[in-house]
Amino acid sequence: MAAEETAGLEVVLETDRLLLRPWRVAEAAVQRELWAERDPRVPPHRRIDAAGHPTVAEFEQAIRAGRSSAGLPAVERKVAGDVIGYCGLIDDGQGFEGEPELAFELLRRTWGRGYATEAAMAVVEWARSAGYGRLRATVWEWNTASRRVLEKLGFTEAGREQVDAVHGPSLVTTRRL
Repeated sequence: MAAEETAGLEVVLETDRLLLRPWRVAEAAVQRELWAERDPRVPPHRRIDAAGHPTVAEFEQAIRAGRSSAGLPAVERKVAGDVIGYCGLIDDGQGFEGEPELAFELLRRTWGRGYATEAAMAVVEWARSAGYGRLRATVWEWNTASRRVLEKLGFTEAGREQVDAVHGPSLVTTRRL
């Protein structure tokens, strides 16, 4: 994995097959596709609503403002040159101090090829080199694919769970670096 600094605090990560980098406005349709294909068990505020929001134009505006996918880097396949999702760290204050959350989501058509594990491992290695001591990740109990990725990365259940009466429990996992 190689990392290089870009403008501001953005970091570009590279693996054998992937590049994790800032979003481009032209990729707003990918973000909308991610939202559109989310499992119906995901809370409605994280899916396309009945009025069709967020729209591609709204995603374009968010990218221009630096608010795309909560600031998480785009995951680009180097050979194909296409963006297939996002992967990065969120420091939303919900974990312990200095314990950011690993977050990732890929387009369904790319599942089962190891991209999520590869991208997330690059982020974990970057976090270690940046001095973080521990990461956390929350995952819906029913999301077996993401749970498997986290298991491969060495995350273990922390004995904490966030229960949503409608959408089911969300498990909290952690990994020491």
